[in-house]
Amino acid sequence: MIAIFTCLLIGCSRDSSGPLDLKLDVGAHSLHLVCVGQGSPTVVLDTGSGETYESWQSIIDGIAKETRVCAYDRAGYGQSEPGPLPRDSGRETEELALLLNKAGIKGPYILVGHSLGGLNMQVFAGKYPDQVAGMLLLDPPPLEWLSGGSFPELREMFLQQAEALQSQSAAARSSKDPQARTQANFLAMVASEMTEMFTGSIQQAVGIKSFGDIPLTVIASTQVNPNFGDSAQAYQSFWIEQSKELAKKSTRGKFLLAKGSSHHIHRDAPQLVLDALREMIQK
Repeated sequence: MIAIFTCLLIGCSRDSSGPLDLKLDVGAHSLHLVCVGQGSPTVVLDTGSGETYESWQSIIDGIAKETRVCAYDRAGYGQSEPGPLPRDSGRETEELALLLNKAGIKGPYILVGHSLGGLNMQVFAGKYPDQVAGMLLLDPPPLEWLSGGSFPELREMFLQQAEALQSQSAAARSSKDPQARTQANFLAMVASEMTEMFTGSIQQAVGIKSFGDIPLTVIASTQVNPNFGDSAQAYQSFWIEQSKELAKKSTRGKFLLAKGSSHHIHRDAPQLVLDALREMIQK
């Protein structure tokens, strides 16, 4: 059974090469980190909006047989404490870099991000290119859409959802139900992340003109999301084309299509994800 540590001081004693399940102070709050497996480079996982590290379990189990893999909960998620606002990609990647450093997990890393996590990992690679051995992005949000250039009706829909989450957070804070109050911080974190995708986070991502020769694989899904209404089919085709363009930002870029998969590629097509990771590890 994985030993559980709570290490809020830099001097906390631990073996960073073995299994880890710990919380570490990254400034104003602590973040939860889990690492298993042995080898190098270390695979680092970042989730989509609203999901804990446990959504990666099948990928963790599969890749831990090949090399070391670490997953964490962003601020306010799972066992991680809420962090300062706003929750943009720049802030979150700085916290992740500090978390890995304090845990003694040395780079370079293979960065794996799903959805919002894919946006974060692009910003991480832009900030710390010397710490990146490769990058695998699963359905990262289209940069042109986040920038406001396409499908404004879907952009407005997402921003309205963020406002609704913020209102729910405020209501939860004043609730007499203790269980409801525990959700207030989580809702506020998610609302801020969603808003920042269209403001701070996208500005940070589009500022990265190239990933150089960092191995980069982008995997896109094909299943149309009915929640996108009349725009759903056109948006799905646009998303795929944007993923192809993103892969071109590296001289060693590669695009893959997860046929029949929903947005949650790591759940619907875990073997495709594991194969892409193994190929990157071998490189």
